[in-house]
Amino acid sequence: MTTHLNAWQAIADKLKGIEIITESNQIAKLSLDYYHFSPILYEQLKDKRADLVVRPSNEAEVIKIAQLCYCHQVPLTVRGAGTGNYGQCIPLEAGIILDTTKMNQIHWLKPGMAAVEPGVKMAAFDKQAREIGWELRIAPSTYRTATIGGFIGGGSVGMGSITYGQLKERGNLQRVRLVTMTETPEVIELSGDEVQQVIHGYGTTGIITQLEIPLAPAYPWAEMIVIFDQFMSAAKFGQALSDSDGIVKKLVSIHAAPIPSYFTALQNYLPSGKHCALLMISEYDLAAMKALIAEYQGEITYCKKAKEIAGTSLLEFAWNHTTLHARSVDPNLTYLQTFYFTLERVEQMYQYFGDEVVIHLEFLKAGGKAVPAGLQLVRYTTATRLNQIIDYHEANGAFIANPHVYTIEAGGNKTIDHQKVQFKHKIDPCGLLNPGKMSGFSKLNLRN
Repeated sequence: MTTHLNAWQAIADKLKGIEIITESNQIAKLSLDYYHFSPILYEQLKDKRADLVVRPSNEAEVIKIAQLCYCHQVPLTVRGAGTGNYGQCIPLEAGIILDTTKMNQIHWLKPGMAAVEPGVKMAAFDKQAREIGWELRIAPSTYRTATIGGFIGGGSVGMGSITYGQLKERGNLQRVRLVTMTETPEVIELSGDEVQQVIHGYGTTGIITQLEIPLAPAYPWAEMIVIFDQFMSAAKFGQALSDSDGIVKKLVSIHAAPIPSYFTALQNYLPSGKHCALLMISEYDLAAMKALIAEYQGEITYCKKAKEIAGTSLLEFAWNHTTLHARSVDPNLTYLQTFYFTLERVEQMYQYFGDEVVIHLEFLKAGGKAVPAGLQLVRYTTATRLNQIIDYHEANGAFIANPHVYTIEAGGNKTIDHQKVQFKHKIDPCGLLNPGKMSGFSKLNLRN
């Protein structure tokens, strides 16, 4: 034990001038994310810890850290704010965590585009961008605390995806600057389709030090709650709104009962037993919006314009914040991530599973079409039963991005991305960046 501590102290001494965290409780906190949403991941990851946390302030310090890690063959896991849900930033093999939150400079901001460091918080960025009439295209429900780099490396969809699709869509990331994990770390830049190497890569394919991101025109967003007597009426309304190209929207979130009962702060607007839609719509389109609501027999119980909204946004009850609120009431609930593609499949699953799988839909663009995706709540019993539920969905044409696994391939990719694996082999030949998260790289190394 003493030898181990002395070795880490020697490494820390070589990083003088860079903020270093050695206190065990802080290290434990910074080693984890929201993996506990999954009872399966909880058992697999609950004891994983780094040995040291470093907080660089700039690219030069990142290079120094990378060089040291390569020299001593120390695993390095890059972290943003740690708001991921399936262990993206949890170190499987200990080592060092590189916390990017001090790298929070906006290098430049102009209409339609910005260059930022990875630790810039999304809400803080938007506040500044809106001053010139622009905002982020896509953001998660953890928008207040999440970092831009963390979302690029660990996220995929969110608020704004109803217009701009998934992060991986061509054009949603323009350029990336990163540091390699090689004997002599290099700074390289990726642009165009090359940026796909880092999107949803869990930090396995380089240490991001700067991002060039496209922006969206900023609208004054009205927030609305609409209730429905029938779930499929709510779902059909969500599809109709998503297909209404003339209504500018940012969030179309549909919740089957009893999910609305978990939204404690919204109970004045959510009568018991009703199904609901949580919406963010351009204020300029409210008249058209109200006509559409009437067409689907919905009832507006809450409507506030942008200047009237203070404190919590409806975004913080959508996407995976829904799961957070539900689990605060019933910790036995977990969730899935599903592309249903059609309302017919939504209805099939709604009828088949009943109360065991309660449907929560988020509409987004995929392949140029608005489709219903699900973050449905699952009443967890056993891992075997959870896998049976997943298998039934997939056997009936749905796509599950499994949130109960921690590798890139087993989650949303389903297959090994050979191009990404080959890229990692060049920029991280020893596999020191977040080892164990890219199974394709591990298999390549075994073959070699």
